[in-house]
Amino acid sequence: MIEVDGGHGEGGGQLLRMAVALSALTGTPVRVVRIRAGRPTPGLAAQHVTAIHAVAELCAAEATGVAVGASSIEFRPGNPASGHFSFDVGTAGSIALVLQALLPVAAAAPGPVRVRLVGGTDVRGAPPIDYFNRVFLGLLRPLGGHADVEVLRRGYYPRGGGIVDVVIEPTRS
Repeated sequence: MIEVDGGHGEGGGQLLRMAVALSALTGTPVRVVRIRAGRPTPGLAAQHVTAIHAVAELCAAEATGVAVGASSIEFRPGNPASGHFSFDVGTAGSIALVLQALLPVAAAAPGPVRVRLVGGTDVRGAPPIDYFNRVFLGLLRPLGGHADVEVLRRGYYPRGGGIVDVVIEPTRS
């Protein structure tokens, strides 16, 4: 099992999201410790919990220690699967940041992955869903990545409640 120091560098959530996504893609278990140690409120926030659960469900992983405020987690991945999934951040936590963890794993699935996400679409400290759709996905298309994003309802701080449907096609080898 690889151990990752989640407080390294700026100590934010990006390291956690990528550690879980790369674990799922490589099939290598990972332990992330000192999660978000560099933040005023360290540990997992609701959107991190949702991102980990989403990736875990997509690849039949065993994820332990995953709870709001947790400072360490373990993630033991299975194989990515296609299908229909639905995840609710439960707060105004960023849908775009959940998608950053989910997208690479969904692109490795054997068929299309359809996801409905509920949470924040336009929140402070995170890319708006329109940036994710127009810029981030635009950069991935030349690399073989393809996803369609449909914003059904916007969600803002503090309530969230935004609804986004995403269809992620498998990458072409």
